[in-house]
Amino acid sequence: KQPGTLKRKLQAPHGTPPSKRQHKPSVSTFRKPAPEAGIKQKGRSSQQSLPKKQLTGNQQESQKRRPFIKTSSLFRNNPDIPQIHREAVQQVQENVFTTDSFSQLDLHPHLISTINTVLKISSMTSVQKETIPVLLQGRDALVRSQTGSGKTLAYGIPLVQSLQGMESKIQRSDGPYALILVPTRELALQSFETIQKLLKPFAWIVPGVLMGGEKRKSEKARLRRGINILISTPGRLVDHIRSTECIHFRRTQWLVIDEADRILDLGFEKDVAVILNALNAERETRQNVLLSATLTEGVTRLADISLNDPISISIADEIQKAHRPASQTESQASSSSNCMDQENFAVPEKLKQYFMIVPSKLRLVTLAAFILEKCKFEKHHKMIIFFSSCEQVEFHYELLLNVLAGGIESEEPEHSSVSSAPLQFLRLHGNMEQEERTEVFQEFLKSKTGILLCTDVAARGLDLPQVTWILQYSAPASPAEYIHRVGRTARIGCHGSSLLVLAPSEAAYVSLLASHKINVSELKMEKVLASLLKEDRFSLHRPRGKKPCGTDPQAVRERATVLQSSFESYIHCSQETVQWAKKALQSFLCAYTTYPRNLKHIFHIKSLHLGHVAKSFGLRDAPQNLTALPAAGSKKKSKPRPKRSDLLKKPQGKRRLAELLRSEYASGVEAKGKRKRKR
Repeated sequence: KQPGTLKRKLQAPHGTPPSKRQHKPSVSTFRKPAPEAGIKQKGRSSQQSLPKKQLTGNQQESQKRRPFIKTSSLFRNNPDIPQIHREAVQQVQENVFTTDSFSQLDLHPHLISTINTVLKISSMTSVQKETIPVLLQGRDALVRSQTGSGKTLAYGIPLVQSLQGMESKIQRSDGPYALILVPTRELALQSFETIQKLLKPFAWIVPGVLMGGEKRKSEKARLRRGINILISTPGRLVDHIRSTECIHFRRTQWLVIDEADRILDLGFEKDVAVILNALNAERETRQNVLLSATLTEGVTRLADISLNDPISISIADEIQKAHRPASQTESQASSSSNCMDQENFAVPEKLKQYFMIVPSKLRLVTLAAFILEKCKFEKHHKMIIFFSSCEQVEFHYELLLNVLAGGIESEEPEHSSVSSAPLQFLRLHGNMEQEERTEVFQEFLKSKTGILLCTDVAARGLDLPQVTWILQYSAPASPAEYIHRVGRTARIGCHGSSLLVLAPSEAAYVSLLASHKINVSELKMEKVLASLLKEDRFSLHRPRGKKPCGTDPQAVRERATVLQSSFESYIHCSQETVQWAKKALQSFLCAYTTYPRNLKHIFHIKSLHLGHVAKSFGLRDAPQNLTALPAAGSKKKSKPRPKRSDLLKKPQGKRRLAELLRSEYASGVEAKGKRKRKR
């Protein structure tokens, strides 16, 4: 019997090959051998005591030095990564710069010198060369050009030129001569700063900005003193139109709607209609400009309402450099059943685009490895990471700040050369207070390095210099949104890169991008995870003389497991952080159900493995109490009922009494309900 037992002893438990037993000696030694002992207890107690004695005798010291690592099973039971066969796509590209200078235009000499010295721009971009002469003639225009092509100056220069050249000198008390609508607060601040620089030689023209989050009282005081060029978000302007008596548009000669597609996406269509009605009520004739990076049906509809016999300027079309009537563009858009499916998008020439297929369990460690590789080991990188909800931004900001950035200061001095520059994390989303949003925006604007975690609030129009990487951790809801996100880098002829993270079930999104002439190359997940070998914080303490050789896949897996364990340890350190992670997971799943119907075959909630997705939020098991989530494709729950006090204020009728009774039952007051029934 002895040779047979020795043979069985050499075999790995549960029938796995011996090689896998050698792969992770450090992880398996921490497990309690109780289950195996229960299976193999009969007649083998004397033979099992020998390995225990060897373990306690030879490896006791090394085991004390090692931290306890729970097996994270990151690399087991993952779906296969599909092989993506795609044809090479010829991308639509625009020539950003031209050889023409601003001095060739009929502009004020002081304005030309300001552009050259203050803005430090000598030559025009393609969109500026096409747009500025048209607007100087006083024509309406529908401008479509890629992000980062200089559209703000394309309307800002002719606007300033026309206002400074008016016969009767503009007075501050005259009120707004120009109105500029932008979708977000950050873009409003950025546009205000650009216009302010252009107005440096013309101090009598006063610009001003109105936006949500600021105090209405101070804004009303500024409006009373007078603003000649008014930059505003639609919602706040409508608020002032309804509540501020001193605001008027009697002298308004310009209306500029910047990032028109984003204004409509955010649901401001009714607000824009209110603003147009207020303008038309006081002054019908004015010059209108509508700018957008994408041409949607909503933008075409808005152009019909706001523009008068406009000239359409589309830079993306290489053949058609000359102007054409906007009616042709509109007829082409309306003739197609779905204009978004037919549209090809222009991308910056020096933008390198990548995608990476990552199983759900490995998303968090892959994100951390990519940040370490680009922002710690390769220095001088400035990165923006896009998420689909505010809760995810807050969660990942705190998690990465504590686990990745928090451990850098406590590293051993011998490794300080690798991490001389600490990781700087910032966050930006719509739930933040306006003061904090402005502070973060300005800080990231001025910094040379850093990682900004944000929602799509930063995806439109913002000119953030020196951004080298765009990481889309959550896939965008449309190719147009993809273009706007990657447009935060490679701006005005600079170099930049973008990475789109997809799950194996979402691989068809690459083909969707290819159908819109967007060419993305594959980046292997293993290559990104291999950068963890440079970070000694996530290495297992091995006996002397045993070091991983080269880019050993098993060593990479071990370090990824240690990193995942550190994330999980931070999350499970208290019940509060566990609930916090569950809330972020819930917001991710809610956002996942909101993908449009034409993308449900790619992004469907049923294709997600809840346990694997929970792993990417640092949770060890799939949570059981996510009952508040809507089912895939189901309608949203009805709006919360008004309070009883509010109901009592309204006039009582039969319908109101019925609603009151229903609210009584819904709130659990059973006794009162029974009494009312008897009556």
